[in-house]
Amino acid sequence: MTAPASPTAPARGVYLITPDEPDTARLLARVAPLLAAGPTWLQYRNKTASAALRREQALALQPLCAAHGVPLIINDDPALAGEVGAAGVHLGGSDGDIGAARALLGPDAIIGASCYDQLDNADRAIAAGANYVAFGAFFPTTTKITSSRAHPDLLRQSAALGVPRVAIGGLTPDNVGPLIGAGADLVAVVSGVFAAPDPVATLRAYLARFQEASA
Repeated sequence: MTAPASPTAPARGVYLITPDEPDTARLLARVAPLLAAGPTWLQYRNKTASAALRREQALALQPLCAAHGVPLIINDDPALAGEVGAAGVHLGGSDGDIGAARALLGPDAIIGASCYDQLDNADRAIAAGANYVAFGAFFPTTTKITSSRAHPDLLRQSAALGVPRVAIGGLTPDNVGPLIGAGADLVAVVSGVFAAPDPVATLRAYLARFQEASA
């Protein structure tokens, strides 16, 4: 299958996802030092916020991300992504139509799709216009309820998709090495970084696993 033209082909590293933080000033204070440490993308995700708070926080994050050269991706809401000028959107299995998001956000937007533990989901997402796919959960996670459990073989089997593949779900610096070795281009983390005693040092530990894999 031929992938759509994509600005994400070189994407590799840590895909940082925000926690459910109700205080916008605190959210920015938590995110800023991490952006300086070099994640590849930042996804704004807040499942407990009102629409007004999500808009406020996304608007606040966009210039911060731009200042650090880190693309901002909005979870589940193409309209909000377009409103705040974000780089793209991430859609779950029941969170909207990929083709409609592509039509709204344009050919240069980063549009990702949750594909859980199914390669067929990834094929369909790419055909619809996604330019990255996410598989998981690879390990138990407390961030969200999930019934799917992906295996590293899925990353090997998806090598020919032609788009970046994201591994997600219970990832730590100690367990991501085999997933990167199996073909994960990015590792997505929420609490693995934000709940760590030293988030910046922990983010750098994830990044070190990519350096080790390339050595």
